[in-house]
Amino acid sequence: MVEIRQTDPASPALGSHIQDEEDRYRLLYSKSKVYVQPTAYARDNIPGFVALVKREAANPTYLLAWIPETLLNEKGTTEWDKFVKIEERAAGPDEEDDVVLIDMPFQRPESYAFSVPLTSIYSLIVHQPSLSSWYGSIAINLINGDTLPTLHFHDDESNSFTLQSPKPTVTAYPPPPTEGPSHISKPVNSWGGEDLLSRLRQYAHVLRSTLQPSLFLIDPSRADIETHSTQIFDDDAVDDILAQSSYANSHSPIPAHRRPRPLSTNSSNPYSQRSSVLHRSLGTPPASPGQASSQARMALLQSFSNITRATRHAAQNILSHPLAKPIVPHLPDPVRSLVNANGEWGSWVEKGGVGEFESARVYLARWARIVAEEGERARRREAQALPSSSSKLAEESSSLGVFELLHSTSNLPPPKATRDPAHPVDDRMWESWFGGDGRPKIPVEEMKKEVFRRGVSPKASTRQKIWPFILGVHEWDTTSDEREAAWKEKQEEYQNFKSEWCGVPEVFDRQDVLEERHRIDVDCRRTDRTQPLFSAPAEIATTDLDDEKNLHKRYSTISPSIHDIGSQSPSNEHIDRMAGVLLTYNFFEKDLGYVQGMSDLCAPIYVVMAGNEEMTFWCFVQYMHKMKKNFLRDQSGMKQQLLTLQQLIEVMDPELFKHLEKTDGMNLFFCFRWVLIAFKREFPFDDVLRLWEVLWTDYYSKGFVLFVALAVLESHRDMILRYLVEFDEILKYCNELSMTIELDSTLAQAEVLFLSFAQIVADIDRRKAEEGERENELRRRGALQAVDNSDKTISRIQLSEDLRGLLKT
Repeated sequence: MVEIRQTDPASPALGSHIQDEEDRYRLLYSKSKVYVQPTAYARDNIPGFVALVKREAANPTYLLAWIPETLLNEKGTTEWDKFVKIEERAAGPDEEDDVVLIDMPFQRPESYAFSVPLTSIYSLIVHQPSLSSWYGSIAINLINGDTLPTLHFHDDESNSFTLQSPKPTVTAYPPPPTEGPSHISKPVNSWGGEDLLSRLRQYAHVLRSTLQPSLFLIDPSRADIETHSTQIFDDDAVDDILAQSSYANSHSPIPAHRRPRPLSTNSSNPYSQRSSVLHRSLGTPPASPGQASSQARMALLQSFSNITRATRHAAQNILSHPLAKPIVPHLPDPVRSLVNANGEWGSWVEKGGVGEFESARVYLARWARIVAEEGERARRREAQALPSSSSKLAEESSSLGVFELLHSTSNLPPPKATRDPAHPVDDRMWESWFGGDGRPKIPVEEMKKEVFRRGVSPKASTRQKIWPFILGVHEWDTTSDEREAAWKEKQEEYQNFKSEWCGVPEVFDRQDVLEERHRIDVDCRRTDRTQPLFSAPAEIATTDLDDEKNLHKRYSTISPSIHDIGSQSPSNEHIDRMAGVLLTYNFFEKDLGYVQGMSDLCAPIYVVMAGNEEMTFWCFVQYMHKMKKNFLRDQSGMKQQLLTLQQLIEVMDPELFKHLEKTDGMNLFFCFRWVLIAFKREFPFDDVLRLWEVLWTDYYSKGFVLFVALAVLESHRDMILRYLVEFDEILKYCNELSMTIELDSTLAQAEVLFLSFAQIVADIDRRKAEEGERENELRRRGALQAVDNSDKTISRIQLSEDLRGLLKT
């Protein structure tokens, strides 16, 4: 066995497990050429050893570890040989002789090494080698929700794989007798992951899920065992069962080739168990199971009966929804007959027990959303084809749907959206707003109004002109000469901030700057890599950076260590330049510095500005003035915004608010990413640009992003209220909305929600004022009891200062 000892107590260990110098660590298992793949590029793959280690103590602990080869190489060839020796040894894990002592390697940043107790592992996701994936892999999920790096088993390079492969020699027949009654032959495993699982089973309970065959639970709880041990039948189980019955041999008018096939004990398909060419020669696959018992037959038929009944009731529920009405005439008659049939969603959930599977509810909610969206599109097409002379029809054809209901209790006129994204602000319109000297002819409020209503032309040069004005980099009421002079000052100011670190070794290599450089470099390498500027190496046409690189070539790369580059996504000039902008902002905003997520906000600006460092920096600075509260270390800004959104939901949609209370969803974690980076990851890149232009105008409110979030929730409120009854379900459903939200309708709904909110606040204030005057008058008359109870209901509504602050621009 191997004893692993920590030589330096102050150095970090491979994992979170705290080690004592007096503890003994035995290496029970080792396997080489197990890779971690940080990127999609093979050149970045990191080889290492996966190992099982036993910590000897009163209560022994078993650890699963992965150690990269680079860490072993630092200790010399002796340490390497020790791991290889354990890998090649065929002895069992309890053998006490041949003890090998090693020192625990030190951990470096980005080494991906880990060591975790088996008791902290929740499950393994195992993917066997196949024709589409040459190497098998295992992903490790911890109980706390973290996921360790996926391990890829390159068996064709591993010593243990070649040692256990059968030799192509002729064996005598009959085979030699076994070596005694207790002799157990060592099984031949098909690939490295299977070998690791077989060793794990000696130290933990490993349960393979019947719901997801690739899922293996480690020491599962009773609930997990019950959930993941449900009997699942093969696709051909019906044919197999019927083939055993008298039906198979009876006279039947059905042609023979359409009858159920007979049971087969042998499979002639060589790919049935192992589809990888690499592993096809590793022993014979396990025999297929025997014939199903009568109990299994009854269970199968009962399961099909439950599924049929549940599916029928679900179809009834969905097709009876008002939004599905336009598609009903186009359905086949058998399906159409389900509309308005007896049955309710809740009844079959309670009777059939389907409600225990949250994933089924989320899936059905997505299905209902798709049906509803299709019905809504069909309704709009029909509304457009109808004559618009009738005011009633015109109101019904509104695309705002549920938002028309928000005013049903207050007799307020429903507001209308004013956006016209089909006619964006283009170069011609923009130039018409300026006089000969470059001074605007319209007020800044009018400019923001038009940008909010129309958006900006997607032409890059147009956005390069307009964005600095929207963000406030250029003053509005100035001439061209005044703006040019002010811009030159800003360019010089940027270079001054940049010169604090660029070309200054004592600053650039300072420990705190090294840490910031590492964080910025990691984030920039993985931000918007689908954009042409960031997707491949590129040469920047301008010469300012090239001259700078010649003078200070060492400091043109933000990555703090050349060793870190191999484990990251590849970089290029534009990624490095954007990282320089963010590092300069770190020196500009010393109190806040750089925080993860800022690269998501900077990248679109950099792309639109075509790599212009100075303009990207100052636009980013102005944007961060709006977003700075989102990145505070104590998250007080995010907490305040989510609390305001919670209060907004309570005022605008009390039914949804109560549902979120029941599901413990009042923390609104499913909206956290939306607000944090302004829906950057919820929309395609081009739609993100259009959305941000609207938000930057602050035309209606500085907190308009909260109304966008509310619009998304209101668009899916029916699915949330009807199908999603747990917080985890709502979280999963909202996360899966990414890249499926339609921007223009969402912005139109957000505008209507804001106008509705403003009307409701004004109506509350008016009624409270009237109630106050009535109370004073009745108090003078001594008849205070005569105050109307309905008006008292209005007076109970309390609006916080944060809610009222949403009305400020």
